[in-house]
Amino acid sequence: MTKPDEIDFDNLGFDYMATKTMFWATHDGEKWNEGELKPFGTFEINPSACILNYGQGVFEGMKAQRTKDDKIVLFRPLENGKRMADSCERLCIPPFDPEKFVYWVKEVVKANKDYVPPYGKGALYIRPIIFGSGPILGVAPAPAYTMIIFVIPVGPYFKTGFNPIKLEISKKYHRAAPKGTGNIKYVGNYAGTMLPSEETHAAGFAQIIYLDAAEEKYIEEVGTANFFCVVDGKLLTPKLGSILPGITRKSVIELARDKLGMTVEERDVGYKEVFKASEVLCTGTAAVVTPIGSIMFEGKNYVFNDFKVGEITQKLYDLLVGIQLKEIETHYDWVINIED
Repeated sequence: MTKPDEIDFDNLGFDYMATKTMFWATHDGEKWNEGELKPFGTFEINPSACILNYGQGVFEGMKAQRTKDDKIVLFRPLENGKRMADSCERLCIPPFDPEKFVYWVKEVVKANKDYVPPYGKGALYIRPIIFGSGPILGVAPAPAYTMIIFVIPVGPYFKTGFNPIKLEISKKYHRAAPKGTGNIKYVGNYAGTMLPSEETHAAGFAQIIYLDAAEEKYIEEVGTANFFCVVDGKLLTPKLGSILPGITRKSVIELARDKLGMTVEERDVGYKEVFKASEVLCTGTAAVVTPIGSIMFEGKNYVFNDFKVGEITQKLYDLLVGIQLKEIETHYDWVINIED
């Protein structure tokens, strides 16, 4: 375990670090037990566990942050609980009640509050995961399940911080198939993105942009984030279906409509249309709102807003972060104090 006083909060990356306490619950095939907090650490698992053999598992990603007045807050945690329940349903995993999910997320953060970085220096990343821990041989749902929630202090996901990043579109790989599992936080969705990510990093890009698997005409997602662009004053984003229904994505859509008065279109967004955009950005729990300065495609580099942060991107970032840190008062009931 890393002790809080051993952490250099001024230079946090997005890396693994052992903390103090985690949540643990089990499902015996009939119901979830009450669960408990226990010391963070390793555990035994059967070699025939469904998660190891058939990948039956889902997860979430969340953050706890400190406000200026040293309160610790969460952003829309119930949405994460609901999305996790939806992911479970798709993979024949018994869902965990979203309200109890929020309760235990708060309890885990409270138990690890010394690991929450100081205001403005990062966040406590929260990783809930549910997986088929019961042994099985044939391809079928596991007879038993385990849920864990652990936390790790992190800095910015992109090392550049809130600065434009370079991306590339590739037709070499697909992220998800139509009617598949691209719209849930399925653990198996991510292993297949590792090689594309390694290759695009080696070529000097921060992430890859995936196209739809059916026609290879439309933007799906950035490697680890949802995609947006501004064309003719409208905010465009790929429609839901085979992409992940991001909670930050959902929030940015509402902010753009309610606070900026923008028209937001959730639809198929062709890559040729994107090349005409005045601003391009991506969103996510880790990415927050990140400006995209350029996109490489088939040997040609398309630069947006002279590789500078655009006005709309800046406004969306300021609004979102201001709300998340309770520095902007709104009618949204998005932020909760862990002590509430």
